[in-house]
Amino acid sequence: MTPGFTGADLANLLNEAAILAARNKKVAIGRQELDEASLRVMAGPEKRSRMITPEEKSIIAYHEVGHALVMKSIAKSDPVHKVSVISRGQALGITIQLPLKDRYLTSKSELMARMAAAMGGRAAEEIIFGDVTTGAKQDIEQATSIARQMVCEFGMSERLGLVTLHRRGEGDSLFFSELTAADVDGEVKALTDAAYRQAYDICQARRTTLVRIAEHLQVVETIDGDELDRLLLDEAVPVAVMLPRVEESAVAGRIAAAEAHDWEDTSVGSAGDGEPEPPIAAS
Repeated sequence: MTPGFTGADLANLLNEAAILAARNKKVAIGRQELDEASLRVMAGPEKRSRMITPEEKSIIAYHEVGHALVMKSIAKSDPVHKVSVISRGQALGITIQLPLKDRYLTSKSELMARMAAAMGGRAAEEIIFGDVTTGAKQDIEQATSIARQMVCEFGMSERLGLVTLHRRGEGDSLFFSELTAADVDGEVKALTDAAYRQAYDICQARRTTLVRIAEHLQVVETIDGDELDRLLLDEAVPVAVMLPRVEESAVAGRIAAAEAHDWEDTSVGSAGDGEPEPPIAAS
């Protein structure tokens, strides 16, 4: 629940959990209080007083499930902890990922997965509604920031190579040419475009699942990681089609037997003197 938390974050989490336990008249902090406290530390308190129209709630639900669906579809992505359409802080909805353990190194594929996950909400909006909203503002900022770090700091651009291209200090100017700056912008755009295409392809290929989970989310408002896994398992279950059982009438049986008997009488070299074989029904 708390990978990546600093000491101050853990202190805030326990303080929030203690306050919630006291409000609920409990003598000890429980799992429910810890879960809510961790969400408060990461995303802020719930804002149920914020009036959201049904149309906006639908857009938010598809947006957040778009994030979650892309996250669950990429192997290098961190597990999804919670998806919610309840407003917290400045966010109208949240999709939270939590790594299984603390990490100090991040691979290029993991960074690409984070960018694609950030673009999942915008892709879902475009696929379902044929239009986009301002809700993806922070997602685009996050993806752009990751892409620029990959190009300018991590040497993960095949075009620019293993170079560092960033400001030395807050007041320093760029120490590379305008031509190189244009190349940087082009590489950043190429990375974000690739992330969006990947997110769009995933949401389009799993559109039925996207719709089913988003409609469910509008009803329950919050889905945890385990419930999301169960909903995704339903996607892989094949639908059993029950065919009606065809019962042969007695008249049809006598006609078939008579035809078989006539065929045996007129056939040359027939060796069967027992009961006639039933006719083979074409399927």
